[in-house]
Amino acid sequence: MEKKLSRVANTFTPSPIQELSHLAQRCNAINLAEGFPDFPAAPAIKSAAVSAINSDFNQYRHVQGICELLARNAKEMYGLEVDPDTDIAICCGQTEAFAAAMFAIIDPGDEVVLFDPCYETYEGCIRLAGGIPVYVALEPPHWTLDAEKFMSSFTGRTKAVILNSPQNPTGKVFTWNELEIIAEACRSRDCLAVTDEVYEHITYDNVKHVTLSLLPGMQQRTIITSSVSKTFGVTGWRIGWAIANPIVASAIRNIHVKLTDSAPAPFQEAALTALSSGPDYFESLRRDYESKRDYSIQLLTGIGFQIRFKPQGSFFLFAELPESSPLSDVGASLALTDPKTKVAFLTLIIPCLLVLMVQVEYVKHLIEQAGVVAVPGRGFFHFNSVSSESEESLSACHDYQKRYIRFAFCKSSATLEAAAQGLSELVDTKGCLNLPPPCKTDT
Repeated sequence: MEKKLSRVANTFTPSPIQELSHLAQRCNAINLAEGFPDFPAAPAIKSAAVSAINSDFNQYRHVQGICELLARNAKEMYGLEVDPDTDIAICCGQTEAFAAAMFAIIDPGDEVVLFDPCYETYEGCIRLAGGIPVYVALEPPHWTLDAEKFMSSFTGRTKAVILNSPQNPTGKVFTWNELEIIAEACRSRDCLAVTDEVYEHITYDNVKHVTLSLLPGMQQRTIITSSVSKTFGVTGWRIGWAIANPIVASAIRNIHVKLTDSAPAPFQEAALTALSSGPDYFESLRRDYESKRDYSIQLLTGIGFQIRFKPQGSFFLFAELPESSPLSDVGASLALTDPKTKVAFLTLIIPCLLVLMVQVEYVKHLIEQAGVVAVPGRGFFHFNSVSSESEESLSACHDYQKRYIRFAFCKSSATLEAAAQGLSELVDTKGCLNLPPPCKTDT
């Protein structure tokens, strides 16, 4: 039956993040892999959803009030003028909004520039639309943008730039100067920008999120995508949106209708309550996540991980293995002592982690010894398919890509404390992280 699949379907593999999350559930491990809160959403928001269901808001529906609230919030937060009748498309989460945006603007052969490391969904949507992703590596450890490298990524086929800020997985918030570089490139090359701003309210240390649309000439060429998922802790509701100029917004809306018809009606109604939240809610949200971030940094650095870049936003830590820790070989042993963990690991994880084998040994060790599931950082890095350099030479130049593991700290205090207890089992008598040595393979 594989011959019946489309060419693009044959290039897709299971999501390592979701598979690791499934593994955590099956092994009863602590899930620091997937970015969803494990604590309750605000009571008022949940009550609004229950009330909507009981009031029979259960059929196809478009809740125009969401658009009106989004337009009001854009004006109050950023000074943007957004027409709620023409400039907004409500979708099934940010993921569908982003996918619909790609289908609306990308033709086969168009190139799309992304900043690397980046979230896994973007490439899939670009390829489904027939586009070609072109990755521009941010410079570690602070993930800075190299203007020259960025500008050299543009060709006559470049159609759009993707910007995720605050960023997953690094927690980087792009600076005003970096945004100016991106905006100038879009203006001079007549390109569109598509932003993922789901973490816009989750920033730390007085760092402020700035939407690219604010820069001169950018509102008409920027598609903003976002959702209620991260800000309000309801990742399962699937209420998102795209904000764009009327022509693009209309195209996204038409594609959304063809794909899913409408976002979940009762959760659209409940989103009205969420989006009406006052400043106190957002300040409490920021303060709570900043505390969780600081606790997680203290935890991971205390057992030997390096955090050379303190996340400025989002709720992920991109932790680096200690410089003294060896990298496991590609042929690392995958032996697990616990039979249930071994079966789950082999059946769920191995098929989608073949390209991440250099970090599998560490992830396995975290699962087996600490009962904690995290994500190998290698899955967030990419090679350009159009590069003239070989993958081997590129890998040699970017060995740092093998040294990162992503931890999600959007968890309850009880979960983080349990993770701390489990991770403490990895510390030796000298207080150092006791990671496994590299396993030798036959040559």
